Amino acid sequence: QAQLVESGGGLVQAGGSLRLSCVASGRTFSSYAMNWYRQAPGKEREFVAAISWDGGSKYYTSSVKGRFTISRDNAKNTVYLQMNSLKPEDTAVYYCNTPDPRRLGWPWGQGTQVTVSS
Repeated sequence: QAQLVESGGGLVQAGGSLRLSCVASGRTFSSYAMNWYRQAPGKEREFVAAISWDGGSKYYTSSVKGRFTISRDNAKNTVYLQMNSLKPEDTAVYYCNTPDPRRLGWPWGQGTQVTVSS
């Protein structure tokens, strides 16, 4: 069945790093552009980063540009998010999915919690 499994979150001090992973199954992963999203407590889910199907194009929300790096390994059906210089405002549950999850994506996974302490 179509499934996304995110992992790699945790508790880290400000300035630290984490690497998130998202493994996709049930669909042809290499056909899809993929995004990372995040949802902080009391806020709506927001876009963080995007990568094209072949990894050739990448986009970031302004607040993470220069600190986060998105990448993918189509042979492993996995998309990554390397997060450096973490800030308390990066605290959220992080999810991956396509740019249009309702129309052309996976069911949302459980996400992975990232907590950055000051």
